[in-house]
Amino acid sequence: MEQQAILIEVAYATPEQQRINTLEVDAGTTVKQAILRSDMLDDYPEIDLSINKVGIFGEIVLLNTILHEGDRVEIYRPLQIDPRAARMKKVQESIKKA
Repeated sequence: MEQQAILIEVAYATPEQQRINTLEVDAGTTVKQAILRSDMLDDYPEIDLSINKVGIFGEIVLLNTILHEGDRVEIYRPLQIDPRAARMKKVQESIKKA
């Protein structure tokens, strides 16, 4: 029996650019398998799947999650600053300007 092919995307963004690769993969392909097939790890050696979180359409998933037609796998960069600390810094700067 022949495997059914599905279309998915793998996305990664740096501060300078965003890249989205469209792939045709077999039904039953996992997030990790799709990332490996996408060449993102070759093109962005800073990606470490033991550190970087991954998601599908903004929702964090595990590397062994099975993909479905039309899914967009997103590889997330580690946060440079805690979001709460960033908001606090912004508030403090606005108080100084006032």
